[in-house]
Amino acid sequence: MAEDRLTIDTATIDDNTDQRRVEFDADVSGERYRFAVQYDVLEALAAVPPVSNAMALFRAHQETIAMIGVRALARNPDQDRVTISENDLD
Repeated sequence: MAEDRLTIDTATIDDNTDQRRVEFDADVSGERYRFAVQYDVLEALAAVPPVSNAMALFRAHQETIAMIGVRALARNPDQDRVTISENDLD
């Protein structure tokens, strides 16, 4: 799956402030998956906390998040929503 490309559906991007994550849908190899990227990942990528700008940080780092998302999906493809965490940054 490492060679697969994750294509984020930008119409589905949503800031879930209660769970401190940005959620989105994406296609990988013709299949649709649900993802969430934790605020901690956005902060690690941007070097600023996503206090009121999580969506802007997500959009600024969308390509990197897509690459990390492929790794997170490979780790556990059977999740209802694949969560991208700091563990996926390695």
